[in-house]
Amino acid sequence: MSEQQNALVCEDLRFRYGRDSPEMHFDCEFAEGEITALVGPSGSGKSTLINLIAGFDIPVSGVIRFGESDITWAPVSERPVSMVFQENNLFSHMRVFDNVALGVAPTLRLTGEERDRVEAALSAVGLAGYGARLPGALSGGERQRVALARVIVRRKPILLLDEAFASLGPALRHEMLDLLASIHDERRMTTVMVTHFPEDARRIAARTVFLADGTVVTEGPTQTLLDHDTAPEAVRSYLGRQGATAG
Repeated sequence: MSEQQNALVCEDLRFRYGRDSPEMHFDCEFAEGEITALVGPSGSGKSTLINLIAGFDIPVSGVIRFGESDITWAPVSERPVSMVFQENNLFSHMRVFDNVALGVAPTLRLTGEERDRVEAALSAVGLAGYGARLPGALSGGERQRVALARVIVRRKPILLLDEAFASLGPALRHEMLDLLASIHDERRMTTVMVTHFPEDARRIAARTVFLADGTVVTEGPTQTLLDHDTAPEAVRSYLGRQGATAG
């Protein structure tokens, strides 16, 4: 049992994509109110793990708990989760305000207080005055800001990000990571961030979980786990390949 009252726990979680595919196995814990990075080679199971937490994939066995609540079989709509994807999942025909407002009311029938919440969220991500624009008129970074504004208005305690900033250039990616860290400092969501960039984890994640071949290999404080001098061999090998391909 976790010592964290509202930790997000994946216990003996098993999943396979088909009868002939290898079984994935996840045992890990995400501390309450912290940012944790999921790092590892392509195909290691990072996206699968957060899809299981979000409810998009269903495990063969095992348990997903948030605090005292077992959410293993809960419908997606009833999970205490918001998720940001690389594609940002905005509706191109809907103005920015309405894309954010969907996080409050899918019918878009908002009270005055709810409209104020949407405007405040847009302001918080640096998009005050952008509400009437369509997503197609925005840059990639601005569209991800809209996705983060929707997270803010949803007020869910868990935030999952599946390579949300991977398509952005380094400077803009760092800007978005800093914005995410600022939002986290204010709201203290339990945040799980999939990334292919170890430097992103070092920038904002207190802890890192390293995956390979569909399982958790190791986890620990980011600065220790992703440092060549202190990292386990599997992580050092991964960091070496990353360094060889960078630039």
